[in-house]
Amino acid sequence: MSVIAPVMIILAYLCGSVSSAILICRLAGLPDPRDCGSGNPGATNVLRIGGKKAAAAVLVFDILKGMLPVWAAWALGLTPFWLGLVGIAACLGHIWPVFFKFHGGKGVATAFGAIAPIGLDLTGVMAGTWLLSVLLSGYSSLGAIISALVAPFYVWWFKPQFTFPVAMLSCLILIRHNDNIQRLWRGQETKIWRRKPRSDASSGGETRK
Repeated sequence: MSVIAPVMIILAYLCGSVSSAILICRLAGLPDPRDCGSGNPGATNVLRIGGKKAAAAVLVFDILKGMLPVWAAWALGLTPFWLGLVGIAACLGHIWPVFFKFHGGKGVATAFGAIAPIGLDLTGVMAGTWLLSVLLSGYSSLGAIISALVAPFYVWWFKPQFTFPVAMLSCLILIRHNDNIQRLWRGQETKIWRRKPRSDASSGGETRK
């Protein structure tokens, strides 16, 4: 256990460091998401610059980056504390990817993937919370912020042994959304379905998943 846990944490970080947004944009001949729209390499920004199919592919891969390492760690018998650290490591890799000059996204989809193995009931509630928030507000970032705020309470209800690591994940997501919170407060945040022209390479947008 003492050897397996650190190895899984390192592997999770490396897995998270594979930026699906950048790679998919390259394969699809799209602009680098770090240079367009919000500048964030994630599904929401890719949606604006490349459309639904590219964004869906990014979303799926980002979720898997968090889900697969946690599942593997669970299969190896790691305790909830170590499972939480594995999930956090995957998110840190997504946010600060070693393969892409430490310029990554905000970790929402990867965090969701890391939480998903806890249970289908929790996964459904989390997905429903994010989707309802986005549909009512039109802001992807607001959906992520609300989901991060309520996630520890959901986990405490369904699987209380995972509350602490999920709370740590939520704090990380909220910190990464500091700029979005300020733009929401000032009424300057961009709605998810508003697609920006490709020439807009520097304006502040909102989060991607």
